[in-house]
Amino acid sequence: MTDSITVYHVPALLRESIEALNIKANGIYVDATYGGGGHSREILSRLKDGKLVAFDRDTDAEKNLPEDRRLIFVKNNFRFMRNFLRYYGIGKVDGILADLGVSSHHFDDSERGFSFRFPDAPLDMRMGQDSELTARTVLNTYPQDRLEHVFLEYGEIRQARKLAKALVEYRERQQLVTVAGLIGAIGHLVPKQDEKQFLARLFQSLRMEVNRETASLKHFLEQTVDVLNAGGRLAVISYHSLEDRTVKNFIRTGNVGGRRTADFFGNAVSPFTVITKKAIVPDSDEIRLNSRSRSAKLRIAERKHENIEANNGNR
Repeated sequence: MTDSITVYHVPALLRESIEALNIKANGIYVDATYGGGGHSREILSRLKDGKLVAFDRDTDAEKNLPEDRRLIFVKNNFRFMRNFLRYYGIGKVDGILADLGVSSHHFDDSERGFSFRFPDAPLDMRMGQDSELTARTVLNTYPQDRLEHVFLEYGEIRQARKLAKALVEYRERQQLVTVAGLIGAIGHLVPKQDEKQFLARLFQSLRMEVNRETASLKHFLEQTVDVLNAGGRLAVISYHSLEDRTVKNFIRTGNVGGRRTADFFGNAVSPFTVITKKAIVPDSDEIRLNSRSRSAKLRIAERKHENIEANNGNR
């Protein structure tokens, strides 16, 4: 891995997630979140005549692409995975990896507005620059109840109602344009003893809303049932309780709502075998070297054979 890639993003749980895929030299794999290309390079190093399809909607990610005939890069959201696989003549794949974290590059680029460390940064937070919705639009146009929902659902902020009310009152006097303006508008609500965590939750909630991250994740997960070959692996790294809960419910039940389906005898029926009963998390050494990996959780599932599913349902 080159220095430029390391600066762009240090992948969390790299070894564990790659091993989870059980890579076959001639297999076909998907890296749903290319980013700095760390996971993709590891997958490619294990392929011979296989193929890797990598997705990322950020133009900056293209700067990290290696010249490799086995790599197909799709500059788009992974929610369209199935459509693009069909476009490239691929019906099934042997493994899918998704790292739902934000690249370090995004947090460290002051012009993207992902971090509260840069007061003059614009309220942007778009993963893909071709998207129209920005954090500025959310903050200046959403009604109070919708803002409250965003802060509560995606940031788990207890003061969500007070926060939304304060922002609506502030924007009646002037528009919210920069990070400094946002922090100034809600400064009286930020707990001094927990300031960084509070702001991190606030910015997380705005980012997830701007990029429709929850909806995209659900669309993506639902497609994996049809796209994975029998015996194929799904490995997902999440960093937020809502994401992790969605992934956990999906691999246990086969649907994003976590609705349990049972056969005639009451046995649970799912298209997946759960490989990780408990999520895999970084050890202390990884956290020491990469503090942003602290909240990472890896869950792994394997696509069942159709005849096994049928037998389970007709036992």
